[in-house]
Amino acid sequence: MPESVGIAKAITNLNVAHERLNLSPTNEPNFFTEWWQDLPELTEEEKQALNRLKNRYLYYAADGFVLEGTVSIIILSPLLELLGLCDSPFKIRGEKFVKVEIENGNTQLEGFIDALVIKDLFWVVVIEAKQYSFSVLQALPQTLAYMVANPNIETPVFGLIMTGEDYIFVKLNQQLGQYALSRKFTLVNPQENELYEVVRVIKKIMILRDV
Repeated sequence: MPESVGIAKAITNLNVAHERLNLSPTNEPNFFTEWWQDLPELTEEEKQALNRLKNRYLYYAADGFVLEGTVSIIILSPLLELLGLCDSPFKIRGEKFVKVEIENGNTQLEGFIDALVIKDLFWVVVIEAKQYSFSVLQALPQTLAYMVANPNIETPVFGLIMTGEDYIFVKLNQQLGQYALSRKFTLVNPQENELYEVVRVIKKIMILRDV
């Protein structure tokens, strides 16, 4: 019987994730084009909603520390609603428990994903919401472990790690054992609202799943 270990305890850094999950990053330019190529446009109503979300986050952040639960309420939930990911054909699985066996089945990792959006048993977006002042890259090792739990290994899985302030996308191809990252999007950019680009990327992933 495999030993059960919590994901956060077993996957403590990126080097450990690479070794135990048998993954490696790739710089192949055509591996992850979904975050920048042929992104759909936004409506004026969507832009106005995203402007409100940015201003809302900055309003809370002005007090300093923003808890993970607060980020989920003021940013994550409205984003999912705006994108229609709470309704058919998608389904939200909040605090989804996942398991994945590693090292020839000798160890079983266990953990929770903050929000999982499913369509036809495919994982569309995995969202690991982390608290204010926490680097999105610090959550990458555990997020990769969650993504490896995807049972449909023939299909690439996409993830979004967010703190409320910063956002970064991940694409994982389990068959190749490779993953790649988007650039980091941030709400502290005073010249533009980078939530626009975040939502455009999610929309692109949704379109791909409709094909």
